[in-house]
Amino acid sequence: MIIIFNPVAGRRRTQRLWQVLDVMMANGIRVDLVETAWAGHAEVLARDACNNGKRMVVAAGGDGTIAEVANGLMGTDTRLGVIPLGTANVLANELELPFAPRAVAAALAFGRTRSLWPGIVKGGNASRLFVQMLGVGFDAHVVHHLWLPLKRATGRGAYVLQTLREIPRYDFGRIRLHIDGTEVEAGSVIISKGRLYAGKYLLAPTARPSEAGFSVVLFDRSSRAAAMMYGAALPLGLLHRAPGVRHIRANHIEFIGNEVLPVQADGDPVGCTPLNVSNAPGPIRIVVG
Repeated sequence: MIIIFNPVAGRRRTQRLWQVLDVMMANGIRVDLVETAWAGHAEVLARDACNNGKRMVVAAGGDGTIAEVANGLMGTDTRLGVIPLGTANVLANELELPFAPRAVAAALAFGRTRSLWPGIVKGGNASRLFVQMLGVGFDAHVVHHLWLPLKRATGRGAYVLQTLREIPRYDFGRIRLHIDGTEVEAGSVIISKGRLYAGKYLLAPTARPSEAGFSVVLFDRSSRAAAMMYGAALPLGLLHRAPGVRHIRANHIEFIGNEVLPVQADGDPVGCTPLNVSNAPGPIRIVVG
């Protein structure tokens, strides 16, 4: 197998990677380790690995790294393994993947898989997969303005600090979108493949990661007070049923007719609107142990 390591995402957790490698090599499992050098490099490395006959490609990093590797594996039978080294590791928590080094090594060696059906976001001439969620609105604004050195130093605390900094600056306008052809409005939008958001926090209880389709979470209230209320509800596990929160099951979402709005996917900035979101051509196989 080949392990694609994002040294930026995993800098604070590199020891976990070396421990996994030690266990695997001690058990005679051959591993090739390569590091990413730029945004999008993991996708290129994963595609090359598939072309070279690798049967498993492992993403060592966060949700963004996993999504890049998934992009490279799309349309193949190559399995996707995960060594969670990111800030939030939402997908690993969603699928209850192991975090302890010995358990991670055992899962990769055993190779049991389940299906994960990603989403695909298209804007302009570019497209990319996302494996957990995509946001348009205030959360994407925070991601776009996040100071990366602070994220590397403090982890999830950086998002809290940046949120507090951006609340006075953000223009809480309305967002227009079409959900399976029906036009709706909201103050902020999160399109989720999974139940969880920002780590282990419940957002979309009815989401089904292994199936096509999305849980579209609409935040109807659009103000600084509402943003603070939603932020307080998140760690309490109450965000999914906070006032002004709606859930719609859908297969195609299109953002049109808005001013240019920031977009984030799996915790990384991915440009701005207009864009559309749909199902990937098919599922990928992700190793769960």
